[in-house]
Amino acid sequence: MTISLDNNTNGTLRVKLWKELGRSMLLSLLVYALLFAALYGLESIFPSLHHRLLTWYTPEKSFDWAFLVGIPASIIGTGYVLAIRNPQNYTGFYMGIVMSLLLAFQLYLEGSYDLVCLYVFVFVPFMLASLFKWRKAALALAKDGKDELFAPAFLAPAKQALVLLVALLIIASDYAFVTLCVNHDAWADDVFVKLAGAVLIASAVLANFLLIYKKNDAWVCWVIYCLTGILLFAVLGNAFSVVMFVTMLIVNLSAQIAWLRKTPGLRFFNGSHKI
Repeated sequence: MTISLDNNTNGTLRVKLWKELGRSMLLSLLVYALLFAALYGLESIFPSLHHRLLTWYTPEKSFDWAFLVGIPASIIGTGYVLAIRNPQNYTGFYMGIVMSLLLAFQLYLEGSYDLVCLYVFVFVPFMLASLFKWRKAALALAKDGKDELFAPAFLAPAKQALVLLVALLIIASDYAFVTLCVNHDAWADDVFVKLAGAVLIASAVLANFLLIYKKNDAWVCWVIYCLTGILLFAVLGNAFSVVMFVTMLIVNLSAQIAWLRKTPGLRFFNGSHKI
């Protein structure tokens, strides 16, 4: 069924969602302005932290363009998550796509060309799919007024097991790839770093995929992603990245809670949660 975009109901919905996205972006900008002010203040008070929290320069004393690109990527990415806390707000994915492209550029500057391909050829298509599927459902909701048309839900247990299996396969594949093709080291070398990196990739891939179908399990993946990032960069001694991942954890947890509140009957508990 084709739904026209010219009726007043759909027009009102689009305006509402775009305004919500604007408020989310402004809130994200405020959060990062306060965060960077706090980090700058800490560096000023504690000289030992200078250039550890805000890494404007590389160890070679040249300007760190990758760090600079990461700032708007973080702001836009947080705004995107804040927007899709409303599980009808498909406009957030426009910002999600911009975030992914900025992160791909950041990774290109850092020489992580394999991850560039991941962001451009996996994450962006997943977000486009989410955009189109969510948009179609939101317009149908505006016309028919049925909350169950495309509401948040958990995966059925069998599909949760399948997701776990896919995650393990991604982790194993990435660990082997990094060991044999990137680091050219032994299987037992840098186990934690390689394993954590693989978990980051697996959780991000699955989270982006599950968002297409509006599954609460996506936010579980994002929480795992953030917790793994915190542990990884704490071990690597990258204080700024730890702060960023803590910020993302808080934002993603808020999105998970918002979606649970809008999950009809908390389907996970009443057995009617199948796709």
